[in-house]
Amino acid sequence: MRLSLLPSLGLAVLLAGGITLLALWCQPNAFRTVLGIFLRQPLLIVLNALPVGLLILTFASLFRNVFFGAALANLAVCALSIANRVKIEVRDEPVFPRDFALLKEVGSALSSYEIHYPAAQIAAVILATLLLAALGVFVSGKPLPLSRLGRWAASLLGAAASFGVLTALIFTVYASNELYNSFSVSNAYYIPSVFNELGFPYCFCHQFTTYPVDRPEGFEKAEAASWETGDQPGQGKAVSVIMVMNEAFSDITDDPVFTYGPENDPLPNLHALQNDPHAVSGRVVVPGFAGGTANTEFDVLTGMQTNALSESTSSAFRVVNRDLDSLFRVFAGDGYETSFFHPGDNWFYNRENVYRWLGAEKTLFANEMENLAYKGRWVTDDYAAGLIETAFAEAHGTPLFHFTTTIQNHMSYTTDKYGSDYTFPPVETGAALSDEAETLLKVYIEGIRDADAMLGRLWRYFGAQAEPVVLVFWGDHLPYLGDHMQAYAELGLDVAAGDGQKNPFSPFETPYVIWANDVAAELLDWENTVRSLDLPEKISASFLGAAVLELTGRGEESPWFAFLNELRREIPVVQRGDCLLPDGTVTNRLNETQTAQIQKWRCWSYYKLCYKEL
Repeated sequence: MRLSLLPSLGLAVLLAGGITLLALWCQPNAFRTVLGIFLRQPLLIVLNALPVGLLILTFASLFRNVFFGAALANLAVCALSIANRVKIEVRDEPVFPRDFALLKEVGSALSSYEIHYPAAQIAAVILATLLLAALGVFVSGKPLPLSRLGRWAASLLGAAASFGVLTALIFTVYASNELYNSFSVSNAYYIPSVFNELGFPYCFCHQFTTYPVDRPEGFEKAEAASWETGDQPGQGKAVSVIMVMNEAFSDITDDPVFTYGPENDPLPNLHALQNDPHAVSGRVVVPGFAGGTANTEFDVLTGMQTNALSESTSSAFRVVNRDLDSLFRVFAGDGYETSFFHPGDNWFYNRENVYRWLGAEKTLFANEMENLAYKGRWVTDDYAAGLIETAFAEAHGTPLFHFTTTIQNHMSYTTDKYGSDYTFPPVETGAALSDEAETLLKVYIEGIRDADAMLGRLWRYFGAQAEPVVLVFWGDHLPYLGDHMQAYAELGLDVAAGDGQKNPFSPFETPYVIWANDVAAELLDWENTVRSLDLPEKISASFLGAAVLELTGRGEESPWFAFLNELRREIPVVQRGDCLLPDGTVTNRLNETQTAQIQKWRCWSYYKLCYKEL
């Protein structure tokens, strides 16, 4: 049988719908739930099926067979959909178009991580592909009605036209953030959930235009280059600096809605350390809510801001592809050993390469760590603390700058996180909680108990050392506690108040503490130095690293970090459109001088990311 153009087009529409449904069924979320979301927002049906249909037409034009075209489109789309499912289940992150540039990291993940492949979905995709190919043997298509061009010329023209339309749509309709953000989702900050609810084909096409670095208005390369003068290494005190960014660490249990007493306080070490005479503490405003660990790493280590790279960027490490200035380079310039540890996979967020570009002399990931200790599915914070102690001991007196990102308290906070027979202490609160919210909280709070124990262990260890040490400990983001911020809402926390928040920064605040052992406190003249820092209660994550440099006497070694400390004194918190001034005023209207300083920050960051050679 040979079909003419119009029946082939009609068949392509039907096949596009079927393949789209199969791709959605391959996702980790409940298929019926997705269909319900699509029925409430019908435009999603079109946005998910349209790229599939255009792929079918592209291949069908080439082979002059709509079923062959559908077979290839089905294999491509559903294979990506299954890869997305596996990646979300393994690492809680979707598949992005940029992952194609990280094939080495993907290969490493496949060989080193225990992956449970969805056998039923894989079998269904293979069978559907074979069935479509078999139908193509018996049903072909007539040549396109462009006989003057010749059969192959007409086929190539049809394929080019179909693929051209798809490309144009990706860079127009699918690139629209306004359209993307117009759809209702349970948690816009949690990207895997967005992929599940809006549909993988649509979200994947949208991500083709994400992670750009926007050229700031008024940027002049020569002017930015002129700011990169005046490095003065060697000014700082020889104090080891240990920075620990703890996964989802927060102090939400300090809210009055909780009723924990001193005898069962989940955070006894944090509270004791905050009152230590050699400690300074406050709140750091991080780039995102309930995710984006690497973004906070980027902000702290480079002094740039993830949220300022572009209007759409949500993963700063995905735009890093060259050597950058960072805390590692400043300390290395003063003769320090520098290292980064993370008890997770080196391919995740492309950390293996990014930390090399940031200048870390040594990196250590789970695949290189010995005798890993797990609590449930994640490596424990206590194990990570032992690695830090070992790294310090092996420095043999050479000053050490070390950065660890932990992983134990990573979501999801389900009852089986630490094993089916694990018993969790009850949540002590005066709020009436649903069973789901109570589960999320008791599992999460068990994690912050262990994080606090890690802090206490490091505090005691470095307190007993004869060498000067500064310890910096903070959280990368608040935890994800249910769709629509369920547990936060049931607790009545301001985090869940949305536009009615008294504090627009509350979804992004985590506690930080900077502590010096007795030797370091004496060497740094602690009280006077801390007073001179002018640290307010809250600072953006981008200013935390610069403040540590100034604390250790390195405030003027790098013109970049000196500028950040100057800016921090003028505007302690910059979070997209909102700014916090030193007097506590929250505003989105800055004076001319402040606006110029923010603009300089953006232009300088762009120069470093795109032009500066190290």
